[in-house]
Amino acid sequence: MAPRHKRESLQALIDRALAETPPGRVVWVALSGGLDSSLLLTLAAEACRRHPRPLHALHIHHGLQPAAAGFEVHCRRLASRLGVPLFVERVAVDRDAGLGLEGAAREARYAAFSRRVVPGETLWLAQHRDDQAETFLLAALRGSGVRGLAGMPPGREWQGRRLERPLLSHARTELEAEAERSGLAWIDDPSNADEALDRNFLRHRVLPLLAQRWPHAAEALASSARYAAEADTLIETLAESDLDALGGDPARVPLTGLVALAPERQRTLVRHVCRRLGLAGPPAVRLASLLAQLEARPDARVRVDWGNAEARVWRGCLYLRPKSTIMASDWRTEWNGMAPLPLPGGELHAALAPADGRPVALTLAVRQGGEWLRLAGRGGRDLKRLLQEMSVPPWERERLLVAWYDDTPVAAFQPDSARWLAVAEGWRASVGEE
Repeated sequence: MAPRHKRESLQALIDRALAETPPGRVVWVALSGGLDSSLLLTLAAEACRRHPRPLHALHIHHGLQPAAAGFEVHCRRLASRLGVPLFVERVAVDRDAGLGLEGAAREARYAAFSRRVVPGETLWLAQHRDDQAETFLLAALRGSGVRGLAGMPPGREWQGRRLERPLLSHARTELEAEAERSGLAWIDDPSNADEALDRNFLRHRVLPLLAQRWPHAAEALASSARYAAEADTLIETLAESDLDALGGDPARVPLTGLVALAPERQRTLVRHVCRRLGLAGPPAVRLASLLAQLEARPDARVRVDWGNAEARVWRGCLYLRPKSTIMASDWRTEWNGMAPLPLPGGELHAALAPADGRPVALTLAVRQGGEWLRLAGRGGRDLKRLLQEMSVPPWERERLLVAWYDDTPVAAFQPDSARWLAVAEGWRASVGEE
């Protein structure tokens, strides 16, 4: 009989994970003060003695309950005892964002991560196997697809940073045993006992009941999440192949090739393109509405929106893009042609000046129609005709800004793509922070 493989200790696991991080780059531990993150920081500090790396701890102060101050005090004491620099980020959770309290807190937390953790660095999160089982059940109860059922990845790239969950394959009971063995102190978050929260209800009621009947329920659910992640990887590979066959431009997908795909591949491709563009994927109902309109008559103005994203159909192509901020038709402002200028939905970083460089006072206004520009070598041209020649989509024409000098239009700027579309003779323009 073959000898039974000995399970790797938690310390050996963290030693190995630390050794695989880039030398000289900071490794951060997200420290809440609870058992999981307190243990992770303790193990990481010990590992740094064998595999030297700059190690920092990051505590997010949500300010959602009176006990929050106690969490920070504990984190400061633990980090001080371990000799690890601690950074505290205080965040404001937007309860009116429509994400629910847990979702809004997560958004605030990740925004704080991006402010503190520099691209190229690694952030460790302390989720474990029981957390993964809860995530899988929550996704299943919400009717999620394969991507949702895949739960939390052990590691991934995120905005140029590396997110890792080195404890994800280990049960909470293992973490508790290690913490007790080492005499570790931690803080129990009172909100974790609130069974009005879905995750807490699963943790305290559902999973213990499942474990009575199936002792390895959490392990099995976490395994199912892992298999779903493998399936999701294959699905993404297929979607990327389909996109390549349709020209490879995620922002402009030809309809002829898209409608030729089977319905399930159409849905998969649209969701994949949204991820490529950093957009939220459409809910099932909105996606069905979009796909049903792909073969609308050519002059139909198809537009389907969800969250902060929208889909448009124009000239035989599907355009997926961030939803534009509505600009009032009478919007206008004065501009010196150089200073950064606040716009509805963003900020203009561009420059526009006469060719001789003299300072001028300009007016920037939403295009009204009927504007003409005198272009070098082309004479006076109707701006409407120019936009048609350049195949500017109609929804972008509606947001076009025209720069005026006295009563004469001298340039047209497209906020959605941050570019000058036309500049009059005798003027020069650039884009970027000047």
